[in-house]
Amino acid sequence: MMTMTGTNQLGGRTISRVVYSAEDVQRRVRELGREITEAYTPEDRLLVLGLLKGSFLFMADLVREIDLPLHTDFMVVSSYGDDTVSSGDVRILYDPALSLKDRAVLIVEDVVDSGTTLRRLLPVLRAREPKSLEVCTLLHKRLTTLDEEPRWVGFEAPDEFLVGYGLDHAEDFRHLPYIASL
Repeated sequence: MMTMTGTNQLGGRTISRVVYSAEDVQRRVRELGREITEAYTPEDRLLVLGLLKGSFLFMADLVREIDLPLHTDFMVVSSYGDDTVSSGDVRILYDPALSLKDRAVLIVEDVVDSGTTLRRLLPVLRAREPKSLEVCTLLHKRLTTLDEEPRWVGFEAPDEFLVGYGLDHAEDFRHLPYIASL
């Protein structure tokens, strides 16, 4: 049984239940690392590109499980603000200067729900001529059909507002080692 002492209420919001335990999360990240390692070679020049802020814990753990030489960078993309639903307005707030040309690029996303972020971002990145462009998401809510589905999915997620393990509500709850529903 998972306890949530001292962390189940922040900013007036309360965690209703743990959806994936810390142990479940870490086990799945190890599995994803092995699957990604098998999909690439050192010659691919793998670039793991995390979408901040939500993916930072997931990406940190994931790259340590990928047994290949790789580079990392980040993008800051926002569509939520302080709300619990996507605004639909995707803004790139930080765009790395690193060239993607002829590199195997792996986008690391925290959660795919409406698909708006990926629909907006993938064409922008594809125009930079990477050798390949794939997505690994920790959570997929399957709320919409995407033209390009993530190649790797950590967990199928319920249609609930989830926090923990990098996911937040108005910057609260990111630090939790598990994934919970508000």
